[in-house]
Amino acid sequence: MISVESDRPSCIARIISTISFQRLIRKELMLDQLPVFNEFIDVFPKELLGLPPEREVEFVIDLVPRIAPISISLYCMTPTELKELKVAPVLFVKNKDGSLRLCIDHRQLNKVTIKNKYPLPCIDDLFDQLKGATVFSKIDIRSGYYQLRVKNCDLPKTTFRTRYGHYEFLVMQFGLVNAPAAFMDLMNRVLQPHLDRFVVVFIDDILIYSKIESEHT
Repeated sequence: MISVESDRPSCIARIISTISFQRLIRKELMLDQLPVFNEFIDVFPKELLGLPPEREVEFVIDLVPRIAPISISLYCMTPTELKELKVAPVLFVKNKDGSLRLCIDHRQLNKVTIKNKYPLPCIDDLFDQLKGATVFSKIDIRSGYYQLRVKNCDLPKTTFRTRYGHYEFLVMQFGLVNAPAAFMDLMNRVLQPHLDRFVVVFIDDILIYSKIESEHT
């Protein structure tokens, strides 16, 4: 089952079956053409509208003492990659929709970063919470890491060089060693009142569960 809710008080949560959802998808309908989603289209922006707001959690990069600046040679890139994003050294990972996701090679930076020991949940414990549940709604946050700002003093540490110049990331980037822990911390704070009652979360994947359909609405 798929549940859709909105912040608008006039809107009522709706539930559609996964089969119905897949049938609509096979018809190649756009998101705003799906009947149930059309009512809550404000919840599903096609693109992030800008920088995320200031949050309780900021992404920090603490380095071990007396580390020299890191410099890495540029990677060779195909014309297609250069056209998609004019950056290097990078790794490109193809998304399900065929677009390319940018992954900076942060291995050298990660080696000298003090590790964030914030705990990630045990998968077995999460499954234990689902016992007896029969109705589920899954939320995969769009570009979740990009919704967490990097602390201002740590912006220079995110610098990467390209054939077109040097750039810094203003938001948390995929590939940084402490990114999963930082985002897990944020999600736990946001969802704290609901965790293990009807919600489990693993980094940017959220699962809402209920024993019966009437509870799910």
